[in-house]
Amino acid sequence: MARNEVRPVVTLKSTAGTGVTYVTRKNRRNDPDRLVLRKYDPVAGAHVPFREER
Repeated sequence: MARNEVRPVVTLKSTAGTGVTYVTRKNRRNDPDRLVLRKYDPVAGAHVPFREER
């Protein structure tokens, strides 16, 4: 069975510099660039942008 190339697993890393990460999937056809989502960082105690790592 082939891996799903359209929706790969990506790691999101906090821009607050705390080292917190989230793991999610993205659609390459809709979001070909690096994904940026605003999520909760428990170390910072606030919602901060999380950027896709490669």
